[in-house]
Amino acid sequence: MNVDSYINSFPRDVQVLLRKVRRTIRAAAPKATELISYRMPAYKQHGMLVYFAGFKNHIGLYPPVRGNAALQKSAAKYAGPKGNLKFSFDEPLPLALVDRIVRLKVKQDNPNARARKKK
Repeated sequence: MNVDSYINSFPRDVQVLLRKVRRTIRAAAPKATELISYRMPAYKQHGMLVYFAGFKNHIGLYPPVRGNAALQKSAAKYAGPKGNLKFSFDEPLPLALVDRIVRLKVKQDNPNARARKKK
């Protein structure tokens, strides 16, 4: 399965939303490789950046936001019990927030940043 097949497996109205999330992620992480992991679309550079998935009533974005207090505060209203984000179909997609999250993940994924974090 590829990401196009994954998206096409949803009803048309959900496909539109999933494509918007996909475009936003790809624009924020243009060097990332797109793949299916854990049965959902995923984006990887040096390590895994983000995953997204469609569900009955929402779109999920994984993993939780960490390392930027202002961004964590902005994302808090969408956070589920484990910190993963849920974007309800009843509300407009917060694509600017998705963009900011992915850009943070790209920055955190930089090999130099990852090396400093391990020390």
